[in-house]
Amino acid sequence: MPQIIYIVGASGVGKDSLMHYARQRLNGSIPLVFAHRYITRPVTDGSENHVAVTVEEFSNRKAGGLFALDWESHGLYYGIGIEIEQWMARGFHVVVNGSRQYLPVARERYPDLIPIVIEADPGIIRHRLESRGREHGPEIENRIKRQPLLEIEGLIRISNNGLLDEGGEELVSVLRSFPSGS
Repeated sequence: MPQIIYIVGASGVGKDSLMHYARQRLNGSIPLVFAHRYITRPVTDGSENHVAVTVEEFSNRKAGGLFALDWESHGLYYGIGIEIEQWMARGFHVVVNGSRQYLPVARERYPDLIPIVIEADPGIIRHRLESRGREHGPEIENRIKRQPLLEIEGLIRISNNGLLDEGGEELVSVLRSFPSGS
């Protein structure tokens, strides 16, 4: 049965990098697709491959029932399009870049959801956040201090402290382990 594979982790752990790596590595070789997020943030170099929308457009889409999942975080709105329902109906697992705080709601909506948390040591997270330049000083420290994800049933943990291909191959291996949908 096709499932939502819900990837979470603190800012700076490398979720986007690992997902990009896995997407390229798998390249359609298994029945799995990566959902784009609709975000009220412009697209910039180095940011995730998302659909940039205004707050007004986001609100309009939400009111129209066009999101399967949506949440607010750090002053931005995030949504996953309802198209994921069609993808799963056609036998595809769907990988979603989600929110730790929204996980209970997502799991309520999709009880068979598979949660994956990407983790990294605080020093590595700090370096990555400083390198990307979106946050500074206290913002970085606040992101590092955020509560880690508590233990939940079925949680898969991937460490991303090393080279991209190490964490990337671990994610690829996990994604390949799910049975073909239909």
